[in-house]
Amino acid sequence: MAQSFGQTEINWDKLDKTRFYVVGAGLFTGVSVALYPVSVVKTRLQVATKDAVERNVFSVAKGLLKTDGIPGLYRGFGTVITGAIPARIIFLSTLETTKVAAFRMLEPFRLSETSQAAIANGVAGMTSSLFAQSVFVPIDVVSQKLMVQGYSGHAQYSGGLDVVRQVLRTDGIRGLYRGFGLSAITYAPASAVWWASYGSSQRFIWRFLDHGAKYDEVAPSLQKIMLVQATGGIIAGATSSCITTPLDTIKTRLQVMGHENRSSIKQVAKDLINEDGWRGFYRGFGPRFFSMSAWGTSMILTYEYLKRVCSKDE
Repeated sequence: MAQSFGQTEINWDKLDKTRFYVVGAGLFTGVSVALYPVSVVKTRLQVATKDAVERNVFSVAKGLLKTDGIPGLYRGFGTVITGAIPARIIFLSTLETTKVAAFRMLEPFRLSETSQAAIANGVAGMTSSLFAQSVFVPIDVVSQKLMVQGYSGHAQYSGGLDVVRQVLRTDGIRGLYRGFGLSAITYAPASAVWWASYGSSQRFIWRFLDHGAKYDEVAPSLQKIMLVQATGGIIAGATSSCITTPLDTIKTRLQVMGHENRSSIKQVAKDLINEDGWRGFYRGFGPRFFSMSAWGTSMILTYEYLKRVCSKDE
């Protein structure tokens, strides 16, 4: 890592890995509990048909609360949490190890610190996302079917295992990986953009705050560090959601389709244009924008706090 930011960054080799995974599982579960309802609303908006009555954030949330109460906002949550733990372990391990390797590979090029951080973080974000998709995609398929069950003509299920059984019966194992390619080209670039934006914006902000050459002499306060990290998270979430929402909308529609309604990426795109014009690709943009910005900020603060808590005693 670049030396001038050494006091705010904790490298992979300085972490107690066991504590990192155990404490991390609890912390990220807490963040997921807080933000999961936004994902449910976003998913419903993305799959709504042209004739659906509930076509905005408030009507979808109101409809869920009216029919199912608070549990309605947590449809599929058990499935997500069960799969999120191994997926998160894969993601974070790959992210940190790739980031360290990327920084080392970039050293001979003598790039600016901001450019170096953007490239290294972007490569690490994309690589870790690609590795994690093997677990994320089946979880996505199952949880999204639970999120939209009974809505806009979608089937009803008795739980996550029921979804798995029905998908395997009709489509085999491929059914659990429906939209895998699209998921990879949605989440991998999203992750690359997110981490690149976060890494570079953090350094830009520190430079703006005049923590350049003098940085090693006077360490900033913990509050200032957290504020810069949170701002970086907001910028990263906003940038990523603007760029990748159209792909996410198509992916979500493909994953929740029943066997009898199987369609192609091209047909889904045509349907969205026919229903809402080009705006159709940005269905659920508001909740996704909020979710990615809020999740990104919460996640990065949790993540950086986790690294501080789990750093080895020198």
